[in-house]
Amino acid sequence: MNTSRFLPTHYVLFSILSMLVLHFLLPLSTIVPQPWNLIGLIPLIAGIIINLAADRDFHKAGTTVKPYEEPSTLLTQGVFQFTRNPMYLGFVLIMIGIALLIRTLTPWFVMPVFVVLMDRVFIRVEEQMLEARFGATWQAYKAKVRRWI
Repeated sequence: MNTSRFLPTHYVLFSILSMLVLHFLLPLSTIVPQPWNLIGLIPLIAGIIINLAADRDFHKAGTTVKPYEEPSTLLTQGVFQFTRNPMYLGFVLIMIGIALLIRTLTPWFVMPVFVVLMDRVFIRVEEQMLEARFGATWQAYKAKVRRWI
């Protein structure tokens, strides 16, 4: 593994920090009134649960959760039967929850940048590795399960 590379969690933390900084420095306008912003707890908690479930599935299968290491197993059960990238989906849900809780418009500007970065920096590379490693099994899984939801 190349330890000099940033992990997805680094991007998540930086994105959340960026959302908060934008909120406090340039809030633009409030788009979610109180107490409706508390609805943000739903995607926030769902994202945490999805990430924990995916992490559990990785450890249970004895394969790596790190994107730069070659996987030993193709996960297709648990949360992986609904999305090929449950951890990235979980990260986005966490960020949606935080943006709703924050209530202002500017945190939402971070989300598309985060999604594009995850796709370009991690997902495409991981999927190439999975295709090289698992071939037809990967192709069948990819045809059956969507990338996000």
